Amino acid sequence: MSIDDVIYVICLLACIGAGNYVRKVRDESQRKLVSTALGVIVVVIVSGLHSLHCIASLALGTASVLLVHPSKCHLVTFGIMFGYLVFFRLFDFYWSIPGHTNMIQMILTLKVSGIAFEKTAAWKRIREKDEQEKNVERDVNSESPIEITDYDLELQQLTAAEIVHYSFNYIGVLTGPYYRYRTYRDYFEMPFKTHAPSIGATIEKLKCAAFYCALYLASNYVWPLDYALSDEFYNDRSFVYRLLYVWPTFFTFRARIYTGLTLSECVCTMAGFGAYPDDADANNGEGPRKRYQHLKRDADKHTYNFTTIVNTRVMDVERCWTFREGMKHWNVCVQYWLAVNVYKLFPSKKYRTGATLLCSAYWHGFRPGHYFCIMGAPFYVALEDMWHKLVRKDATGTARTVIDVLFWIFKWFAFSYLGLAFLLSSFGNIWRFYSSVYHIGYISWAAMIGLGFFLTNQRKAAERRRQKRAAAGDTAAPVEEKKAQ
Repeated sequence: MSIDDVIYVICLLACIGAGNYVRKVRDESQRKLVSTALGVIVVVIVSGLHSLHCIASLALGTASVLLVHPSKCHLVTFGIMFGYLVFFRLFDFYWSIPGHTNMIQMILTLKVSGIAFEKTAAWKRIREKDEQEKNVERDVNSESPIEITDYDLELQQLTAAEIVHYSFNYIGVLTGPYYRYRTYRDYFEMPFKTHAPSIGATIEKLKCAAFYCALYLASNYVWPLDYALSDEFYNDRSFVYRLLYVWPTFFTFRARIYTGLTLSECVCTMAGFGAYPDDADANNGEGPRKRYQHLKRDADKHTYNFTTIVNTRVMDVERCWTFREGMKHWNVCVQYWLAVNVYKLFPSKKYRTGATLLCSAYWHGFRPGHYFCIMGAPFYVALEDMWHKLVRKDATGTARTVIDVLFWIFKWFAFSYLGLAFLLSSFGNIWRFYSSVYHIGYISWAAMIGLGFFLTNQRKAAERRRQKRAAAGDTAAPVEEKKAQ
């Protein structure tokens, strides 16, 4: 492990330990101050002088949330926060910035722009409600009344202090998970944290984190990424060895990410953060999807979960059959942010998927590997969807099982092949590796898409011929009946 990884793990473990103390603070104002102070300490420890970037971007983002009219503050804040990433990463080229500062800046970007999107959405609902009430001649049966919550009103009364507290809360400040301002507010206003099984949930997650960490250390020792950059790897190893090396390398990457994300979730669970009753129907990143405020009256009688702060559904990623399903279970809190604030709001339905993936790649960084990996995903998903319709959709029994296993193998090859570009990062390293395996991934996928189009057209042509024969048979039947008469 690098020194950065050691510092990262120590900070996360310290935050986990602090959660037991923070959860027991009775005064909510004091709890909020303690949480923010711990967050600032973490930022300064891992970033040093570079923490000024976080302060500067937060100040600019906060100003846009508060000073720009609610109808446009989401766009302005989005532009400012994502625009600052350009300056931040250009600055990194001249004065190296710690990798963990980059992660802090990434999460900060989502939080500040996310709260602006929430404010604008709430403002639009309030305006629509006012217009609905003014229209006294409307038919009450023609449209359902718009419901305005206290949270919608509170968003219009945001203060700079609240945005700072939310942004620098030690829970999630380092690597997430992303959570809405409503989740943050509920932590201090709802009693759920007191009754949630915080210690038990944390212990279970720590066991998983230890397991993932052991896998990471073992696989990284046997198959280090640095070896894929060495001359020996390209000069002395066979084509098959180089191609198969993508599997253990991406396995190592997954184990590392699983370790970090699970420890981040432990920070939440130990503090009781993101805990909601099962009846609230909480979703990853989003929080409750049903009414839940009334549940605080008998909070001790409910069962709780931490679904809101689950970042990656590890077992679902590993066991699902297809690439598309795997993407849905990976980094789900960030995916929620992208879905709500980019995908659903993008004006062109035709290009919204590409725009969302481009935003994701941009958010991750400016290195070519981010774009080779993330922008290559829809290419493979289109191939997978095509062959799902051709061979998997209608398969049953043993044939379906065999096809599922083949899809699972191809899924992990695609993840590994694209993921290695993410890890190799620079265009030179990526091109050297892909050239050494003759770009077999892209070439084979292009061939499979071509074959898929051919088989699809053949199937459509056969279906048209069948329909013509059926239509001809239906036409001939009355003639035969007439002759018989």
